[in-house]
Amino acid sequence: MVAENEKVAAIGIDLGTTYSCVAVWQRGKVEVIPNDQGNRTTPSCVAFTDTQRFIGDAAKNQAGVNPTNTIFDAKRLIGRKFNDESLQNDIKHWPFSVVASPCSDIDKKPMIAVNYKGEKKTFAPEEISAMILTRMKEVAEAYLGSTVKNAVITVPAYFNNLQRQATKDAGTIAGLNVMRIVNEPTAAAIAYGLDKKVSSHGNGKRTVLVFDLGGGTFDVSLVSIENEAFEVKSVSGDTHLGGGDFDSRMLGHFVAEFQRKHGKDISENPRAISRMRSACERAKRTLSSATSANIDIDCLFEGIDFSSTLSRARFEKLNMDLFENCMYPVDKCLKDANMEKTDVTEVVLVGGSSRIPKIQQLLTEFFSGKELCRSINPDEAVACGAATYAAFLSGLDYKNFLLQDVTPLSLGVNTLSGELSVLIPRNTPIPVRREKIFTTAYDNQTAMSVQVYEGERPIAKDNNLLGKFRLTGIPPAPAGVAKVNDCFEIDADGILKCSSQVLSNGRRSEITITNHSGRLSKEVIDRMLKEADKYKVEDEIYRQKVEAINALENYAGTMKSMLRRHGRTVGRKEQRKMGDAIEQTVQWLDWNFLLADVAKFKDKLKELKDICEPIVSKMSKGNESNGISPKIEISDDDDE
Repeated sequence: MVAENEKVAAIGIDLGTTYSCVAVWQRGKVEVIPNDQGNRTTPSCVAFTDTQRFIGDAAKNQAGVNPTNTIFDAKRLIGRKFNDESLQNDIKHWPFSVVASPCSDIDKKPMIAVNYKGEKKTFAPEEISAMILTRMKEVAEAYLGSTVKNAVITVPAYFNNLQRQATKDAGTIAGLNVMRIVNEPTAAAIAYGLDKKVSSHGNGKRTVLVFDLGGGTFDVSLVSIENEAFEVKSVSGDTHLGGGDFDSRMLGHFVAEFQRKHGKDISENPRAISRMRSACERAKRTLSSATSANIDIDCLFEGIDFSSTLSRARFEKLNMDLFENCMYPVDKCLKDANMEKTDVTEVVLVGGSSRIPKIQQLLTEFFSGKELCRSINPDEAVACGAATYAAFLSGLDYKNFLLQDVTPLSLGVNTLSGELSVLIPRNTPIPVRREKIFTTAYDNQTAMSVQVYEGERPIAKDNNLLGKFRLTGIPPAPAGVAKVNDCFEIDADGILKCSSQVLSNGRRSEITITNHSGRLSKEVIDRMLKEADKYKVEDEIYRQKVEAINALENYAGTMKSMLRRHGRTVGRKEQRKMGDAIEQTVQWLDWNFLLADVAKFKDKLKELKDICEPIVSKMSKGNESNGISPKIEISDDDDE
């Protein structure tokens, strides 16, 4: 039995922009793991206060009163540069602060600034994502009753190399061995393929278009499924389009409405904006099933209540350009795979925002009335697919499983003319290795700078610079004589390794794209690992403190109720002694709630028990002699 539990310890995690989900393969099927609140998805949210750190539901629940220190949408920051235009637009809508890293690099990293325990602290997006992953790991461990180390983590198909590396770093900081990084729509296709097999729909070859629209990212993948073989034909999408953008449009609409009605601008008030954004998100969900939604917020700003109604038609008008933008990647995905609409067997909906009726309508019209597949849960499909793949990698099941993914963006080097010379075109199946011969650009050239870019623009500098390295030791020769072989290799995680070799003497230089300015160094990751352990210890200490406080409060409340109901069975002196002890304990709690440590709360509970229990024992005997009750039960949750 132990050996079996060890095998199932590999989990699948959908690290989402707004919600995350964790699943595991056991007892011959995938099980989505609920958190301690009973929810099968957990908000991708982290909050910091003067006393502790919250992750998940607890963080989201207090966002309205602590907006500047409640972090969400960290996935939109991960692997990006601070001067990224889309990131700068997001910053305007976030109540928390995003600052540039203090390093001297041109491409500075975004850092999240918060106040935690009275101190100003900054966190890299990887650290925030690691905290969410840690939470998912703890949820899985509580469910399985064993330690979890191995995980498959999903990313949007259109995540670039740097974003994939950053996600892998987040997993490392969370104490996980990331077995594989898998594209979200590919994972959803695995879940769909498994669902079809289980429901006896046969093992025939199917071409599935996975339409994955989540809270912050959008992906489209065309996947061929036959038996247990999954071959990705093409991918397309937008790493900066999702439900959060629809929320922002609604937010702008209601901020403008509040200003029209009351002549006040709430856009600079983080608390008001946070509460309004939460209301917009709820309204968006309502509009997926109803034709109108109400917004009611008490004391939104300067004591003013806000109430309004948004119709589905108005919501669609506010976001129509974004909805229509979702169709372009679908068309591009088909063209890249040289397929027609009629070649698509099923259109599978994934991601919470795929529930929006207008998006479903546009998609149905695009495919000439084809019925959309809703057989899998859009919130859980990605995690289920990741868990299935984790089971395969662990040797637990699916011995004949085959997964063939593709690279989402073209990869190449900068040439002397400034053009991008592509070595690996987009939608090339991975893992892959490609080589290309280059020559020297001028006479007696002995060194060459190799700049590695990712993107589809013809001019290299217009694309994303992944990294650069220098090749030396080229024998002096006329221009165009010395030859250099550049080699690009992408592993199964979609992570790139580049090398350059002088053909005449074998002199070689290489880089795994890990030390680009946007990537965390090994030293920084090690430091973050230590800090993550420290935060985990702090969280555990605070949890123990809360338990000790609750135990003391519950016992004091129980004794107060006991004294009120049965105090007449003992003398007045003992009544007064017990009542004074309870009152002093309650006062002590009020004064020391934040200051005292766990041991002091436990000592206080022992003191109160030493006073109360002998008196309670007398009450029991007194009641028994009066025929009222043979025994008085002392319950910690008696709050009458």
